[in-house]
Formats: sequence, C-alpha cells, structure tokens
Amino acid sequence: MPAEHEREGDAAVARAVAELDDARDRFALSMTALERGVARTFEWRAWVGRKPGTALALAFGLGFFLGRRR
Repeated sequence: MPAEHEREGDAAVARAVAELDDARDRFALSMTALERGVARTFEWRAWVGRKPGTALALAFGLGFFLGRRR
C-alpha cells in the first residue's frame, strides 16, 4: 500500500506543478499587458500629439516656475 500512496502523492505534486506553471504563464501575460499599457500611457510624444495645447501650457508654466526660482 505505500507504493499506492506514493503514486497519489506524485500525481498531486504533478498537478500542483502544472497549476503553478499555468499561474506563472498567466501572470507573465498580465505583466506584459500592463507594461504595454503603462508605456502607452506615459509615452510623452504621443501625449503631446494628442494634446498639443495642454503640453504647450504645461511647458510654459514649468518654464515660468523654474525661471522664477532663486
């Protein structure tokens, strides 16, 4: 009977390893999607292309603020 318990234990370990591999793959896909989303959000050239007036106002305000500092 101990051999039977070993086989059940081996099968359980194999299932756990397979579940971990699947979870790792899903996590990697989620991280890749998140990285792309963040990169797209913070890509300043695209943001300036979408909102040139706002970008100009921010640049002017930042220049004014930095120019007034001592």
